[in-house]
Amino acid sequence: MGQPDHADPDLDLAVVLHALGDPVRLALVRRMAEGGESPCSPDGVDVPRSTLSNHWRILREAGITETRRAGRARLMTLRRTDLDARFPGLLAAVLAAGRR
Repeated sequence: MGQPDHADPDLDLAVVLHALGDPVRLALVRRMAEGGESPCSPDGVDVPRSTLSNHWRILREAGITETRRAGRARLMTLRRTDLDARFPGLLAAVLAAGRR
């Protein structure tokens, strides 16, 4: 049995799990899952800007987020549909496990 035709074959499970394995990145993903788009410097994230930029890069390169420019701002969005198509239930399980 293969993947659904609409699943993104470029999403790699090991890369996605690595990206989700960091507490800061998981918190960023949780914010997007609950509230939609996130600015590149969201309120309440207590890490240096350069570290935050690195976290966003890892999430983007793993295929977890996409970035949209709005003027000078960059807004990150969770690629939930793509992730759910490629790895059904994974994101929901990871987000639920992080709340326990």
